Amino acid sequence: MVEPPEDALYEMITELALPDNTFVIVEPDEDDPTWFASVARLDDGTYEVEYRDTLHRYHRLDTATDPSRIASDVTIWTAQASRAHAALSRDSLPDF
Repeated sequence: MVEPPEDALYEMITELALPDNTFVIVEPDEDDPTWFASVARLDDGTYEVEYRDTLHRYHRLDTATDPSRIASDVTIWTAQASRAHAALSRDSLPDF
């Protein structure tokens, strides 16, 4: 299950405001997470959206304006990243 859900993420994004509450990060609840997505409010009112998965050497940086679309895209990407990493963990378990 992806946390936070899309509607909660949307609320967090729309509540981003300068100068103190400028970004939100979604990452797994692990000691050393290998992937994350972040949304930052820029000075011009747009949002910078970053996706990073160090295990798969993936990095993407976008600029967007629609909080609803951002919440949807981040939710989809984090669900995919979570599933991909869970599958890798299952595949790396020894067979007994």
